[in-house]
Amino acid sequence: MALPPPTRTHRRTEPVWLRATLTVLALLAMAILVVIPVISVFAEALADGAGAYWRNLTADADTRHSVLLTLTVAPIAVLLNLVFGVAAAWAITRFRFRGRTLLVTLIDVPFSVSPVVAGLMFVLLFGLQGLLGPWLRANGLQVLFTVPGLVIATTFVTLPFVARELIPVMQAIGPDEELAALSLGASGRQLFWRITLPNIKWGLLYGVILCNARAMGEFGAVYVVSGRIAGETCTMPLQVEVLFQDFNSPAAFALASVLTLLAVVTLLLKVWVEGRVRERKTDEGGPNEDKPPS
Repeated sequence: MALPPPTRTHRRTEPVWLRATLTVLALLAMAILVVIPVISVFAEALADGAGAYWRNLTADADTRHSVLLTLTVAPIAVLLNLVFGVAAAWAITRFRFRGRTLLVTLIDVPFSVSPVVAGLMFVLLFGLQGLLGPWLRANGLQVLFTVPGLVIATTFVTLPFVARELIPVMQAIGPDEELAALSLGASGRQLFWRITLPNIKWGLLYGVILCNARAMGEFGAVYVVSGRIAGETCTMPLQVEVLFQDFNSPAAFALASVLTLLAVVTLLLKVWVEGRVRERKTDEGGPNEDKPPS
């Protein structure tokens, strides 16, 4: 018995006018919300020339200190999140234990809590009248209005980035290679450096890039715990606000342009990582286990 000829399916496509309208609206929104503000920042920063731009960045001691402070706080926060993210992702994806679901939920708390509220939480915890305040005062320790306080606040608001990038990657990889290495006598250190790390390196790098970008631009939590002490606890975002409130707009825009440039560099690194992931997927001809989630 002859089989009936296959029916032709007609794929529905949106009308050309609809696609064009949506594309124009998307480009218009990007231009208004992203492109024009970024160009305006650099235009204002360079309005008086490159010489004035450089002086605005280097002449003021407080501005120089804010740059150095940001370049100190952000890497420390990223390093702490790197250690926590790898440990948390390993525990969540490789073990079953009571409280596992709670741990996954707690990792997402900084995403749902306002940074200003996070800063107030640390004030209630480490302030003179806070939960740990009397003990800290009795032992001659201070957290608020110090660099450690900035590190703690920055680490909290950036806590989910590395862990949230690694968890789906490690779930996709599975434990098979690690179990095989253990059966062959590999130690824990060999297991991590030779099996786990090569498999998660792109997801790990992706999370570190996003974490660093968020750490350098953090304002709310740092604003609360820093006290905005000029030359001591003002990071770059805080110094931009101080300069702007002092009606020193050229210096404010100059420093803001540095933050914007860092954001652009972060975006380029992100695109590079995604490109390498796609290249690996093409070379292997199969599903890519390293691909960071969108």
